[in-house]
Amino acid sequence: MNLFSEIRSLVLDALAQMQAEGALPGDLSFDNVAVEPPRDAAHGDMATNAAMVLAKPAKMKPRDIAEALAAKLAEDDRITSAEVAGPGFLNMRLASGVWQSVLAAVLRGGAEYGKSTMGQGRKVNVEYVSANPTGPLHVGHTRGAVFGDALAGLLDYAGYDVTREYYINDGGAQVDVLARSVYLRYLEAHGEAVEFPDGTYPGEYLVEVGQALKDKVGDEYVGKGEQYWLAEIREYATEAMMDMIRTDLAQLGVVMDRFFSEKSLYGTGRIEQALDSLDAKGLIYEGVLEPPKGKKPEDWEPREQTLFKSTEHGDDVDRPVKKSDGSWTYFAPDIAYHYDKVTRGYDALIDVFGADHGGYVKRMKAAVSALSDGKVPLDIKLTQLVKLWKNGEPFKMSKRAGNFVTLRDVVDQVGPDVTRFVMLTRKNDAPLDFDFDKVLEQSRENPVFYVQYAHARVMSVLRRAAKAGVAADDATLSGADLSKISHEAELIVAKKLAEWPRLVEIAARTNEPHRIAFYLYELAGDFHALWNRGNELHELRFIQDGDVATSQSKIALARAVSVVISAGLGILGVTPVQEMR
Repeated sequence: MNLFSEIRSLVLDALAQMQAEGALPGDLSFDNVAVEPPRDAAHGDMATNAAMVLAKPAKMKPRDIAEALAAKLAEDDRITSAEVAGPGFLNMRLASGVWQSVLAAVLRGGAEYGKSTMGQGRKVNVEYVSANPTGPLHVGHTRGAVFGDALAGLLDYAGYDVTREYYINDGGAQVDVLARSVYLRYLEAHGEAVEFPDGTYPGEYLVEVGQALKDKVGDEYVGKGEQYWLAEIREYATEAMMDMIRTDLAQLGVVMDRFFSEKSLYGTGRIEQALDSLDAKGLIYEGVLEPPKGKKPEDWEPREQTLFKSTEHGDDVDRPVKKSDGSWTYFAPDIAYHYDKVTRGYDALIDVFGADHGGYVKRMKAAVSALSDGKVPLDIKLTQLVKLWKNGEPFKMSKRAGNFVTLRDVVDQVGPDVTRFVMLTRKNDAPLDFDFDKVLEQSRENPVFYVQYAHARVMSVLRRAAKAGVAADDATLSGADLSKISHEAELIVAKKLAEWPRLVEIAARTNEPHRIAFYLYELAGDFHALWNRGNELHELRFIQDGDVATSQSKIALARAVSVVISAGLGILGVTPVQEMR
């Protein structure tokens, strides 16, 4: 049940009647007619822009359309009033029975309430994390992992066929550096004193890898040049790092559907195939790029390169795909990787990048547009930096990692549920402060506690109902006399529950899972306010002594809240708690 869609259908039917009666031109499009909550709740329950968007094409005054539409809507039993505001906005108030029916719909639908068919099974690939396999995941990767996983969960809930994918950057020079760093730890395991040159990875996490390598090959590589061991150790170390990364992700509750190796693109003709596809469209040429804008680097010199004509697909400049020495640029395998995704038949692609990849957005979008002939949209979401605090000071770096705070550090401190929820309390492109003390506080200022506490309170009501002998299963509650839910504080909660299906579709359409976290906090606030009013007004308490019918109606409202909170937390990958400890 999507109440906003139902009322929009009512508005469209009324407009169609007006057309049939000659009150509106017959060739109008109603595509831009919307029904949404008014900006000020005091103005009504829902508002429509119908008169405002139809006035110009109808060549009529918006207020005239609004007044005629209001008269039509007032004929429906669900509408108690329809009032014209300003130049032609139309505010509607709905009958109490409408909100009561929402509660029944929540209880009948259970976990299915709010799920959407908007996606219609379209295939979406969400690529996220994709950290270099050179060490443990750090806190920046944590935010990207949480955001990407929540977005995938949201799209799945909205009816899309989602693939969660990790791109292993194992084809570049950084894995050679990893291999050399592991070799030093390998020598150390043999009792040799070693020093880590600048640019290598000195973190303690490689100690175990070096020891494990020693246990596997003995002294086979000791004293030998890297031509004898680099390729083998590179493969061994990469797999060891990916095992560590998979373990880190599992601690956070993130499980990927697919891991794709960059290395698989080299020497297999797959890069060439992707570029041949662009070349066949006249988008590859030999040319010389203009010098960088601003101060020209001292070592810059004009040189001919193989270029992708990305400006034809929205980029600012054309981009090199092959260097003058014949080697591939970093961009070439990324084109090939996205070509592979396009050829797998996805209807849409989403990449989740760190904030430092902002300059990569236009060129990547241009590549996918060219590769798919504009048929496969690519949305790139950038996750901003996370600042960690503890005891009022910046959180210290991890000795184990060497120079950064790891995902494991964060999860060990506060647990996966708190980590995930807090990472979604800001929009992905906004900086985030993560205060270890505040995220564990039991107060309204801590959003994860506030939402979990609301769910726990409902569970306590159900336990008390069981002790009192009041049947409170969903089937019984959905059939309760919900007309007893009539107090303003109760209807506020019911109205918020009615927003859930609409909110899911908006969040999925914009690829913004933080909207789910924001909504849950607002719903929890409305529920806590009702709970507190019950401390003052006996008639608002969820269990009414000696009155089973009224108790069941009140409990139905509370239970509906827990159903939606549980569904929302499920999208975010957070487990709802049964009681607060």
